[in-house]
Formats: sequence, C-alpha cells, structure tokens
Amino acid sequence: MEFCRVEREGHLLVVTLDRPQVRNALHRAASDELDRVWTQYETDPELRVAILTGTGDRSFSAGYDMREPSAATAEQQGPAFLAHRHPRGLGALTLRYDMPKPLIAAVNGVALGGGFELALACDIIVAAEHAEFGLPEPRVGRMALEGGMHRLARSMPLKAAMGLLLTGRRISAQDAYRTGLVNEVVPLADLLPAARRWADEILACAPLSVQGTKEAVMKGLDLALPAAVGLVPPMMARALVSADQVEGVNAFLERRAPRWPGR
Repeated sequence: MEFCRVEREGHLLVVTLDRPQVRNALHRAASDELDRVWTQYETDPELRVAILTGTGDRSFSAGYDMREPSAATAEQQGPAFLAHRHPRGLGALTLRYDMPKPLIAAVNGVALGGGFELALACDIIVAAEHAEFGLPEPRVGRMALEGGMHRLARSMPLKAAMGLLLTGRRISAQDAYRTGLVNEVVPLADLLPAARRWADEILACAPLSVQGTKEAVMKGLDLALPAAVGLVPPMMARALVSADQVEGVNAFLERRAPRWPGR
C-alpha cells in the first residue's frame, strides 16, 4: 500500500491513513487504493470488524488533498469535481452506503471537512482528547457533499447539528461526546487500545447478527417504526437461519463462550 497501512489481526482489520505530509488528506489515487482495501474487507468472511485511523497525533484526515489540481480549481464542487471524485466518495467510503460490516473510527487529531465525513461514515467513533471535528466548507463557499450534512443531522440533536453546519464551527472531542456524536474520549496513548476494546466487544457477538443488525438499522432509518420493525433485509434473513444462531443457543446452554462459524 502506498497511501495507507493495513494490518490484519485475526478477525480485525486496522487501516491507517498514511499521508502525514498533507495531514492525511486524500486524493483520487488514495481513494482508489482504499476502495481495494474496503472491497477486501467486505468480501473476506474471516474479517469481521475494521478500525480506521490516521498517522501521527495531529490529524485524522483533512479531507480532500487540495494540492491535487482537479480538487483545487474553483469548480471543485461543480461538474468537473463530480466527474473526477471516486464513485464511492472520499476514501471510497463516504458514499459507500452498502458497507455490511462494522467500522470504528479512531480519531487521532483534527477531523475536518471530508475527514469529518470519513469519521461520520463509520458506525462508532472513539476520539483522542485533543481531537476536533468540523465541516468548515461554508466558510470557503463550499458544502459538505460527502454525506456529512445529513449524517451529522442524524447523529446529534438537530439544533446542535445546524449550529455546526451553518457556522462552520469546530467542536471538541468532549463536546462531541456530550452531544452523542462520539462514543468515547480517551488520551491519545489509549486511542487504539480503546478502539480495539470496542472491536473485541463486537467480535464477541455473532458476526451475522452484527451485520444483520447494521443492515436493518440503516435501511429502517427513514421508515415509520412499524415498517422498520417489519423489515427483513437479506443479511438479517440470512442471520435468522444461520449456524451462528445454533451455536449461540448451544453455547448458552453449555455455559461456554460461543465459537462463531460466521455462516
């Protein structure tokens, strides 16, 4: 890998954005590379949870690499930009709406613009104490078009979200935790251990149940409660008749830890 580091630890995948010279900002080539990483994660049955973080202690990601000519033009968010960006968004993740497996963002510094949108595209956010989040695009005449506007409004109280969106303000890790945007805030030295702890708790659960739960929740967000409860999307249907279900019951009856087959 040229733009990120990828480490496999059993059922866990740790992906580290590795462009510290530009605060881990991403260009199209980096997104192409990450697309291959996420596709491998999606399709490998032995991989069940992933952590996304950044190199260093300053920046999780500064979003798009504005040194790239196509990103730096005045038409950055016009037709030329839309034609150039990866079809699955920044890092091949922000517009990847069908990611079936859980993602944990370990935010090691500022997450601004597209970097914040990357974190919002994950299911769980663990932040270092000095981390900051923000969508400053309106301050430079742009908008958060990688899903950030809508994910933010669905991740915290609407008035709090609009306060950030309409001003371009930054929010500290502690304030993000208080509003429910961040799951946990820890010292930088404890960031990856904390993210791994979350991953371990996910790995203690049946993988198909985890994926079925994520699928059902995401598909039910825009539905009335009765319609959402009645949803049985494909992964959920598969989980309901899986070997994981049998193993879970057997492990409970035998008073032992389950050994999930993942099928």
